[in-house]
Amino acid sequence: MASKKQDKQEKQEKVERGVARIDIGLSEVDRAKIADGLSALLADSYTLYLMTHNFHWNVTGPMFNTLHVMFMQQYTEQWTALDLIAERIRALGFPAPGTYKEFVERASIKEIEGVPKALDMIRSLVAAQEATARTARSLFPVVNDANDQPTADLLTQRLEVHEKTAWMLRSLLED
Repeated sequence: MASKKQDKQEKQEKVERGVARIDIGLSEVDRAKIADGLSALLADSYTLYLMTHNFHWNVTGPMFNTLHVMFMQQYTEQWTALDLIAERIRALGFPAPGTYKEFVERASIKEIEGVPKALDMIRSLVAAQEATARTARSLFPVVNDANDQPTADLLTQRLEVHEKTAWMLRSLLED
């Protein structure tokens, strides 16, 4: 076990290198695992945001007004969520991914090429909402094992939004 003098010296060395020591009751290993999982969630969330915004701009047909307004509400909510996820990663002491390259590498959602018809947009968004929900849900074992309530709360909030949005989009596909 390190002495108080050694702990103080280590802390001072990290501060001198520009790295503040993080002692929030989570080990560095747990924080790294959680940040990695949140980075995948951020990548899925950003990909979903971009897809929804793209569809907002490009939707046509008899459902134009309804979908145009709905997609705007969805991408606006998603934009706010991106910041919350990235800030949680930073609070855990790790850099948040922020490039298209990183998002493409980490996302489970694949980009849609071209401009699909309105109903295909809805189907794609349902699949992307569900994929993002699965990514969020997959983090609970490590978050629960680490006793990380702030991240669990964030995940619960995101799951509620993605599951509800997927249900609302699916309802548009009913006959």
